[in-house]
Amino acid sequence: MTTALVLAAAAVAYLVWSRPAALAGLPPLSPLPAPQVTPPATQQVAGGLSTLQIVTLAMNVATIGVCFMAFSLFWKRENPAPAPGPAPVVGLDLRGRFVGPDAATDAATTAALLEELAGQIEWDGQQTEPRLRTGAAFDDLRRAARELRTRGVSLGARQPAVRDAIKTFLDSEAGTEGGPVDAAARAKWVRAYRAVSQAAAEATR
Repeated sequence: MTTALVLAAAAVAYLVWSRPAALAGLPPLSPLPAPQVTPPATQQVAGGLSTLQIVTLAMNVATIGVCFMAFSLFWKRENPAPAPGPAPVVGLDLRGRFVGPDAATDAATTAALLEELAGQIEWDGQQTEPRLRTGAAFDDLRRAARELRTRGVSLGARQPAVRDAIKTFLDSEAGTEGGPVDAAARAKWVRAYRAVSQAAAEATR
């Protein structure tokens, strides 16, 4: 819009200045006095405005357009668009559930532990004779790894809200069957453990 105003003002100014000068009056045929010719600088044109007034108006319009453009650029520089917020967690959301003085440490431990478990179960399934063959074995591995990692400290007892949320999520995503698992069931456990790890990592940010 600003560019259009500037171009329009320039066009008006060009038309006014390029307008041919008024023809000189013919010699009078009678003794009547010759008509007065208005000087070019104040010559009246359509609409009752003089050439000088139109030029002044065009310059004012151009000046306003330039000022508006400068203000727009300044406003954008001084008021940048707000940075996007964190992406929402889909599925399990542990943000705000870790509490107490050890909240950040417990969240980081949970994230590292579940990611390692997912990697171990995935690797075990790629072997000719997997050692972990049941859902119960996966859960036992999680408990044993937690006890070793935290030297016997129960994160569930210290973070009951997190414990309950993780249990509900794992029951929904991996199931509650403790019997033999096939490749598809193993993949579910791996995805579920990695989802818990990601949710715990998001809780530390």
